[in-house]
Amino acid sequence: MTTSRSHLETGPIHQAPAPGTGLVVRTAIARGLGYLALWAVLIGIDPLDLAVGLVAAALATWASLRLLRPGVPGLRPMAALLLLPRFVWMSVVAGLDVARRALSPSMPLQPGFITDPVELPRGPLRTWFASITSLMPGTVPVADERDALVYHCLDVSQPVVEQLKAEEAAWAMAMDSVRK
Repeated sequence: MTTSRSHLETGPIHQAPAPGTGLVVRTAIARGLGYLALWAVLIGIDPLDLAVGLVAAALATWASLRLLRPGVPGLRPMAALLLLPRFVWMSVVAGLDVARRALSPSMPLQPGFITDPVELPRGPLRTWFASITSLMPGTVPVADERDALVYHCLDVSQPVVEQLKAEEAAWAMAMDSVRK
């Protein structure tokens, strides 16, 4: 059976070139060691646990290489680590604010929706950002429109969009190639 040349040339549209073997190996080693280190921190370094941890790290590495190929722009680990104190602080402040509102029946709330125009392109980067901001008490992303995220807020009179812009700026610094 012969196959025409045009049939062979058809394939996935916009398929990115495959990364080099060296990059894949370096990425696999780095991710595997990271997953194993996380396992050791969470479970310990007992020999039996470590054996299970090696298998779990290998599977996690395989999955991560399939889901986020090497060379695809993504999270810069050190920049993301710098977001941790900011995230913890904002979570504490926001949690206290929600607790204050919940315990004070006279505290007026103005629930509603706001639209936050985002510069992050649609896809995994914007989804990650929406996931992070969903952890901020008082705001929940409810829709992803072409150039904006829509949030339900407990109090629309608060400067929610300004807070989201600050979070987006911090998030964008932790990502590679997120601007359109």
